[in-house]
Amino acid sequence: MTDLTGRNILVTGATSGIGKVAARELKRMGATVVALGRDERKLAELDLPSIKADLSSLAQVRRAAAEYKERFGKLHVLLNNAGAIHASRTLTADGYETTFAVNHLAYFLLTAELLDLLKSSAPARIVNVASEASRAASVDLSDLNNERGWSKFKSYGRSKRENLLFTFELARRLEGTGVTANAVHPGPVRSGFGTQAGWLAWGIKLAAPFLLTPEQGAETAIWLCSAPELAGVSGKYFYKKREIRAVGQAYDEQVQRGLWEASEKLVLSPRTSPARA
Repeated sequence: MTDLTGRNILVTGATSGIGKVAARELKRMGATVVALGRDERKLAELDLPSIKADLSSLAQVRRAAAEYKERFGKLHVLLNNAGAIHASRTLTADGYETTFAVNHLAYFLLTAELLDLLKSSAPARIVNVASEASRAASVDLSDLNNERGWSKFKSYGRSKRENLLFTFELARRLEGTGVTANAVHPGPVRSGFGTQAGWLAWGIKLAAPFLLTPEQGAETAIWLCSAPELAGVSGKYFYKKREIRAVGQAYDEQVQRGLWEASEKLVLSPRTSPARA
């Protein structure tokens, strides 16, 4: 077991599924693990220092980052794990389609807000939980808010491809800083994921005997957060502790830059008008 004594790790979506397992196991390795989630009761049950925030809210993402910096002062690993799929198209308080907001914009903004701290704490790592669902829907830079032809699977698949595009662009921008960025596909996991997605939740329950346990699903993410042999490894995509090839569009540097620049405009400057419903 890797000794992580003296390492600070922030895990989003830490109250259930692979996030909960990752937080628990990284703590067992000696790290100071901070759990970020929106359910105060579940956070209290973890016996970990915690930050309460709803990642669908840009204001709460910013507040969570500020609270982390004030309370902990250094950050060696950021595990962006929180994600969701929704039964219907809804908008956040900021006017963004909810799946896009939680699964991509929250990753982007939280990372941006904590990037200086990660750099000053280097060597440091950013691990983004993506998915092979990224193969299901391409990213359209002219429709990031998923206004055309919305479906739960299309929106979710796009968000997971955005995780990959973001990871690869981030890794390139971080070259020479001592901070790495990698993505992980956890596999089909038996957890609380999909509970907001209507009939999909029943499908997940029926398939449960064939799905991975949260412990199995978390294994590669934990490895990416902790393994000494991964020092300096960046811009890769992993499944079952092996590098895998992502969907082709994820490697398109023009789309990577386009998504980055669009995300900056959406979250790092005030909105001048609400998104269309």
